[in-house]
Amino acid sequence: MSWLPVRAFLDVGANMEAAAGPAQQQKIDDLLKLLQDPDIRRWLTTQPAPASSPQSTAVPPAGGLASWEASTRAHINEIISAVPSVPSELLSASLRVRQDAVAHGFAPVFLIFAGLVALGLAAEWLYRKARSSDEGLPARLAPICVFALGIAIVFFAVEWPPLARLVLLAYLTGFVVFRFCSALIGIAVSQSSLRLRGRILVAVLSFAVASAALARPLGVAEPVADATSICFSIIALAVATEAIWTSWQRSINSKAALTLLLAVVWCLWAFGLKTLFWLGLYIVALPVLLSGIGRPVESMVRSDASEVRRVLIVRGARALVIAAAAGWLAIVWQLNPEGLGHGNPAVTAIFYGLLKSVLILLLADLVWQLAKNWIDRKLAASSNTSALAPADAARQARFRTLLPILRNALAVAVIVMAGLIILSEFGVQIGPLIAGAGIFGVALGFGSQTLVKDIISGVFYMFDDAFRVGEYIQAKNYKGTVEGFSLRSVRLRHHRGPVFTVPFGELGAVENMSRDWVIDKFRVSVGFDTDVEKARKLTKQIGADLKQDPELGPLFIEPLKLKGVEEFSDYGMVLSFGMMTVPGMQTYIRRKAYLKIREAFKENGIEFAQPTVNVGGDDRGSSAAGHASLLAQKAKASVAEAEGNT
Repeated sequence: MSWLPVRAFLDVGANMEAAAGPAQQQKIDDLLKLLQDPDIRRWLTTQPAPASSPQSTAVPPAGGLASWEASTRAHINEIISAVPSVPSELLSASLRVRQDAVAHGFAPVFLIFAGLVALGLAAEWLYRKARSSDEGLPARLAPICVFALGIAIVFFAVEWPPLARLVLLAYLTGFVVFRFCSALIGIAVSQSSLRLRGRILVAVLSFAVASAALARPLGVAEPVADATSICFSIIALAVATEAIWTSWQRSINSKAALTLLLAVVWCLWAFGLKTLFWLGLYIVALPVLLSGIGRPVESMVRSDASEVRRVLIVRGARALVIAAAAGWLAIVWQLNPEGLGHGNPAVTAIFYGLLKSVLILLLADLVWQLAKNWIDRKLAASSNTSALAPADAARQARFRTLLPILRNALAVAVIVMAGLIILSEFGVQIGPLIAGAGIFGVALGFGSQTLVKDIISGVFYMFDDAFRVGEYIQAKNYKGTVEGFSLRSVRLRHHRGPVFTVPFGELGAVENMSRDWVIDKFRVSVGFDTDVEKARKLTKQIGADLKQDPELGPLFIEPLKLKGVEEFSDYGMVLSFGMMTVPGMQTYIRRKAYLKIREAFKENGIEFAQPTVNVGGDDRGSSAAGHASLLAQKAKASVAEAEGNT
């Protein structure tokens, strides 16, 4: 290391000798001889090396937050210093475009632009004149497509000058995009003031993007182009803020929060955090866009379209918007390798995992919405069974029983599958999770035998079609109308109001009182001298009258009939009556039949049997016994009548 200074001086001398002219050759020779002197060499080797300056030893920041901070600070300084030269640079660029167009024999670019726009508007006017309706999204977008097509035909048919071609392409594209967005805003936004400000914002953004795309082809310096973009972004931020505070019908806190969020998004873009900027922009714009896209998309669906098609179109359109946003975030991340966090593999893996998770959730939501819509439509169709045949009504009742269980099971399956796929996208090994879930299920089965018994019993009750929603059943001490199910229990509503939640394993044998038909029998006691044939004819007439009743007739399967004399009691004959009705309506019909039988028998001289006691002699004991017997018979008759009414 001690010879390094000498070698450096020798190398410098040799280079000077090679580069010097004849006048300096003698001086160079003298210097070389002096450096070859042993004493001089010894002195040079003993001298310490010069201390390095702090600037020469400073290590430039290597990646990460420090590198981003340094580059961002330098970028901001460049933009600030370039602001004064923005007008002159833009004027120079416009002059270059004008000279390029004039040199090739064309008019100035703004005149060409105005002519192409006028030509497109003429084609649009002709198209509108040929059509009669402008309702719906396709009818509103079709004239704009004709406008764009007319401009495109003329643009590509003419050989424009190089710079003029780029300028025309950029600004014509921006103008067409503005018109499309303006039409969508007109359909999605109902408030006129907010619609106007939305169109102004889209116009500013379209012009700014077109100008930014032309900066490099027109030779505008990059700091000047960035400064111009900053100016346009400030104008767009001002328009959005003014729209929030003057046209957005929300509370002051909501307006302040949204304004602050827009300011944060603008700062992210100004500081070069493009991925975070787009993410923040989507957080602000996607809720509004998704809520507004429903109206124009639904206008494209015909009124007679099926619900599945409607769900596919509406949900599919929203899913496409979110998927496009996720894809654009991935492109921005890929094209911005110097951004904050790009050098960290963990951050990159989390970012791409989140984007893939969004797509998985969109697909899961679409599948769930399609299945849920189908199940809801089936449930709604099965709720009205008044005009159906008994077999079809039973089938619809079975649908009402099984479809809610299927919907819950499908929801659990979709959530579990989507969750496992998302975990796998984040690098989690889901194989051990599935194996662990299986082991946990086996352990749960051994440890919760009652729960497993309830679930399995419920499954077989459903397979056997033992009962359905809306049917009246009785099992052990529980009875009531079936209101709903869970995985392990059934909910019964008693006719007096209480609700029983009974595990399937506790039901046992089920008595279903609402299936197919029911035979209702009741008895009436008449006197021993009653003409049974006359009573039979009267009963037959009563059955015919009930059958012809518009309210009671559809409830009969077989009319009311007199079966005959059931028995002889102590006080008269007991007549037996019977009828077959639809399930659940027999009590209501029986009450109507009681009234008609009473009126018919009374009008035709048929007396109902009454308990009587004959008391003879002057024996007070026997009189008291007869009186007690009469009271007992009356009490017995009252109890029997009460039981018959229930």
